[in-house]
Amino acid sequence: MSVIEARDLTCRFGDFTAVDAVSFSVAPGEVVGLLGANGAGKTTTIRMLLGLLAPTAGQALLNGGAPNRSNRAALGYVPQGLGLYPDLTVTENVAFSAQAYRCQPMPLPESLASLGDRLVGSLPLGLRRQLAFRCAVQHEPTALILDEPTSGVEPLARAHLWDEIRAQAGRGVASLVTTHYMSEARQCDRLILLADGQVVAQGTEQDIVAGTEVIALDSEDWTRLFAVLADAGFTVILSGRSVRVVDPAETSLRALLAGAGIEARWSRVPATIEERMATL
Repeated sequence: MSVIEARDLTCRFGDFTAVDAVSFSVAPGEVVGLLGANGAGKTTTIRMLLGLLAPTAGQALLNGGAPNRSNRAALGYVPQGLGLYPDLTVTENVAFSAQAYRCQPMPLPESLASLGDRLVGSLPLGLRRQLAFRCAVQHEPTALILDEPTSGVEPLARAHLWDEIRAQAGRGVASLVTTHYMSEARQCDRLILLADGQVVAQGTEQDIVAGTEVIALDSEDWTRLFAVLADAGFTVILSGRSVRVVDPAETSLRALLAGAGIEARWSRVPATIEERMATL
């Protein structure tokens, strides 16, 4: 049985449809990534799954039932704003969270335990995100919903946090993670891609990018190449000094480069998940 499930979830604000008939599920031990640009509908979907926002249509389910006080007790949640109290110490935040969940405070890793008397508001963002995650899992939930848990955090801290998420999956926790870092897609078992409030693709990373290619252009004049293509309206992504062109009209691309007097080596290469998103 799915632990987290959306069935045709829809949310409208007046004439604006923020989420449009979104359906997906997350099974025990699975990490599912909810990907999309800012404004794609990720946070609105999360709020409906948590029961914080009533859907206009469709169903949000936690452990087979509509979200309520009872089944939310088996859920760990980290909002974008972290849900911590900046004027309390690390130890006091952990104790408060444990009391709310009616469990014993979980021992903290050394990186946080040594800071027990520090006010949370004085900690770097990476440590605050670690603390928010620890508070969310100390009651041993069956499901985790993490809204942009690594946003604004340096790469090493992001990697450590993903180690924690995978460890929770190893003990059977179903995890739904929203992110706008496309590089984090590889950490997920499955992906759901949102654009303009709709699911535009879902499956493994390999499923989603299968058969999609981009043109990689290598040139000594790569900075000018990038600028010329961007100014002409092509979707371009820089990978090192290689300029990758997404979903191009090849004839127009060749004519543009010839007209600009730019020489470049061409190759067709498999698209990344970020590049696939740009074609949807």
